[in-house]
Amino acid sequence: MNQEDVLALFRRCGALLEGHFLLTSGLHSGSYLQCALVLQHPGEAETLGGELAVRMKALASPPDLVVAPALGGILVAHEVARALGVRGLFAERQEGKLRLRRGFNIARGERCFVVEDVVTTGGSTRETMEVVLQAGGIVTAAGSLIDRTGGRTDLGVPRTALAVMDIPAYPPENCPLCSTGSRPVKPGSR
Repeated sequence: MNQEDVLALFRRCGALLEGHFLLTSGLHSGSYLQCALVLQHPGEAETLGGELAVRMKALASPPDLVVAPALGGILVAHEVARALGVRGLFAERQEGKLRLRRGFNIARGERCFVVEDVVTTGGSTRETMEVVLQAGGIVTAAGSLIDRTGGRTDLGVPRTALAVMDIPAYPPENCPLCSTGSRPVKPGSR
């Protein structure tokens, strides 16, 4: 799959939205990628996860497991892990902080790929990487279905995305959409 194929799939599924949105990061944007509308289709999820796994394997040696932040990254981690034949874990928020729960564990020295659905600032990916490091794991690469930063986010490890877009995001106090009187909607999970 190339970038155009990925974006065409998002459009077909109604997952590339235009309007005024409040992102999980707290920033505002005129575009939103609702990955759940694509990932609800198991065949599409499998295809995207398999393609991301191939690209990540080109960046680093195969991992022992794949980890993602809940909620958006869960299916991505599952499908990438399935394609690689390894475990797929997710970290979830407890008292506002990402943590491994549900009996998930990472052994000291286990190599991990960290994956996400959409990277806007890299915040959720960085938090998940910190969860891996605190557990004793080693993050060898990061990946996402979509990178909306134009490839500018540095996570300190090799990273890839199936589609790289340059979609502006604005602090609420400098949002040009707000200045027109528009009010943002929050379609995300947090």
